[in-house]
Amino acid sequence: MRIDATHRPWLLWSVTALAVATLIYMLLAVRSLEGPRGGNAMGLAFGIAGYGMMLFAGLLGVRKKFPTVRIGRAQTWMRSHLWLGLLSFPLILFHSGFAFRGPLTAILMVLFVIVAASGVIGAAFQHYLPTVMTTQVPLETIYEEIPHVREQLLEEADHLVEAAPAATAADKARLREVYHAQIRPHLEQPSAEMFPPLRASLPATLHPVLDDLEDICKEQRQLSRQVRLYQWMHAWLLVHVPLSILLLVLGGVHAIMALRY
Repeated sequence: MRIDATHRPWLLWSVTALAVATLIYMLLAVRSLEGPRGGNAMGLAFGIAGYGMMLFAGLLGVRKKFPTVRIGRAQTWMRSHLWLGLLSFPLILFHSGFAFRGPLTAILMVLFVIVAASGVIGAAFQHYLPTVMTTQVPLETIYEEIPHVREQLLEEADHLVEAAPAATAADKARLREVYHAQIRPHLEQPSAEMFPPLRASLPATLHPVLDDLEDICKEQRQLSRQVRLYQWMHAWLLVHVPLSILLLVLGGVHAIMALRY
């Protein structure tokens, strides 16, 4: 998800809502004898609003589980997840009065900081890495198809070597030896530096085959680069998603305990 001009209304709305909430919190802090607390009326209002936004942001995961259900556009859900998730953080701080009383609230705030930070990092990855991928991987492939494409490239390389024209049987045997000993083992992690010395050691009639094998190695390198970038672009979810679920559950526990006791 790129953060472009379509996010501007969400940004303006979030900044306005934050400004209003900050003004209310400051007035409350000045006028209240006991100071801002989660148990008074405004503290509860901040808590309800903040937790409600967290729940709504968390519904993105449910929406992704049912992509065929037409409840709003996917991009709208992504934008609301980002901006409401960010806005919920200061509202929960206002709810607590920046005081974390008890072990549960301390754990909740630590989780919230990690979730918010991982979300910001993930948004940055989702914004910048597609551009990097376009620059560094011009032959971008559907990620799920990469293993199949790798197998096809290996088969193509094997066929090139077997069908290569050679002046003598010795040259053909030399090509097979070089291919199986030096080129094929490195097709998963190919090296661009291996081909100049190979051209010097093999006759000119086999250089077109080496050119084709070098092109295959270049494509393999792009596939490996795409896998790394894809893993970077999604690795943050391993932190963000489970801790978000834990945060919502413990936040619900905190709300029930606060209302009961």
